[in-house]
Amino acid sequence: MFYYNSKDWLLAIFKIPKADTLRPLIPTLIFIALYSWGIFYLEVNYLKLSENSDARNITIMHTLLGFAISMLLVFRTNTAYDRWWEGRKLWGSLVNNSRNLAIKLQVFLPVEDHGSRTFFKQVIPLYALALRRHLQKDSTMLQLDENPHPELPDFGHKVHVPNKVAESMIFKIHNLYRNKVISGDQLIVLNGEISSFTDICGACERIKNTPIPFSYSAFIKKFIFIYVATLPFGLALSMGYFTIPVTTFMFYVLASLELIAEEIEDPFGIDSNDLPMSKIAENIKGNVGEILG
Repeated sequence: MFYYNSKDWLLAIFKIPKADTLRPLIPTLIFIALYSWGIFYLEVNYLKLSENSDARNITIMHTLLGFAISMLLVFRTNTAYDRWWEGRKLWGSLVNNSRNLAIKLQVFLPVEDHGSRTFFKQVIPLYALALRRHLQKDSTMLQLDENPHPELPDFGHKVHVPNKVAESMIFKIHNLYRNKVISGDQLIVLNGEISSFTDICGACERIKNTPIPFSYSAFIKKFIFIYVATLPFGLALSMGYFTIPVTTFMFYVLASLELIAEEIEDPFGIDSNDLPMSKIAENIKGNVGEILG
């Protein structure tokens, strides 16, 4: 994740970090600029259309559709951000649940039971690490895909590592109960804490393997392409060579909003704006180690 000072306007305006949308769009922006120049040259120098030509009225269509495309992009961005923020809340819950489990084990376990303390000191942070790796696997993303994936020959048969880690914790806690190290009431409390780990994992998987509906995403991309591709036809007769930078800038704004939505709708990746799951897992390890020290 890219950390920054939101009050630093100079950084936001003039610096182009990896998270900025300008870098990936540069080749397409150059193409749009050349395309706009070609349309301008065709209309003015080849077809020799006058300023009174009906082609000038094409911009009326863009004026009418401007509100529609803005509403679509706002909804698209808000939906993607909701997915990103829900992912952040889930990992925040994982931090809190790991701390709560460690604190309760610190109180419930006998002081002389160093083996059990060492076990949970290692396994609780391991769950966060296993969940991060699980969410970043292609097989997790494609779990609900109806199309076959021959590139993943063991798809559907891979070990669900977070479940195995949770299973080991539950097995250990039930052994402690059978050996009368903890009471029945303490067993119920600890089982509830560990069950919350699996709930978080399932919610993260829901975000990971359920993308925005394809028809909606494809329609927005087509809308942006047609909107920008037809823009130079009307602007060339009224703005001249200014058609080139205006069309290019319009595409930059519209395409950037779609790129931002694409990046943050999957908050569990490795992009600059994705969640810092590795850092969160490290914090969990430090917190649990301090509690069960």
